[in-house]
Amino acid sequence: MVGSIGEGLLVLLGVTHTDTPAVAETMARKIHELRLLPGEKSAADLGAGILVVSQFTLYGDARKGRRPTWSAAAPAEAAEPLVTAVVEALRERGAKVETGRFRTHMLVESVNAGPNTLILDL
Repeated sequence: MVGSIGEGLLVLLGVTHTDTPAVAETMARKIHELRLLPGEKSAADLGAGILVVSQFTLYGDARKGRRPTWSAAAPAEAAEPLVTAVVEALRERGAKVETGRFRTHMLVESVNAGPNTLILDL
């Protein structure tokens, strides 16, 4: 087991070519303060854990053919520092953050306790 949280947010984080450290800071603020949890509370309000898992496949494009392309995803060398920057910015805000391992095959389990699945595009 690499990272685990109780109730909180599972963040599947995709990074693209145009993302910058400033975008990472904005992502962290949004993730921490977004009122998604019961009672319209945020992870910041409740001290809820946040599990951040890098997920380049969020930028998959399957509009043509039967094999998706991930050309919109930032290459690993550019993405890893940005994912790390989001995690560090969350921790600087006082968030309880766990992570997966970058560039590693992972099994991620989630119990979705409600209709609060959201895709943020910053």
